[in-house]
Amino acid sequence: MRQTLLVIYTSRLEECRDFYGALGLTFHAEQHDGGPRHYAATLPDGAVFEIYPAGGAGETGRLRLGFAVADAAAGPGRHLLRDPDGRAVELQVGVGLDGIGGGDVG
Repeated sequence: MRQTLLVIYTSRLEECRDFYGALGLTFHAEQHDGGPRHYAATLPDGAVFEIYPAGGAGETGRLRLGFAVADAAAGPGRHLLRDPDGRAVELQVGVGLDGIGGGDVG
């Protein structure tokens, strides 16, 4: 089994798009059959990460996400960030991609 889709709901749509975009995700605006305009990014493994406006569904509650990237301004290691809604986002820079690297979250 593998994850194929992750959707977060937010009242800070553009801010979250910018935050996750700065981590390396490339978003495309989408709207399906009169539904809400939202953003979608396809991860290298084919999984889709989407950001939807909260609307009547409410924001996505307490959640921790993790992403591994080859390079980032934060430098090598593991870094714990917070998105605009306060969700914990663990960024592993150069860690978990090829088995090389390390560091403490923080």
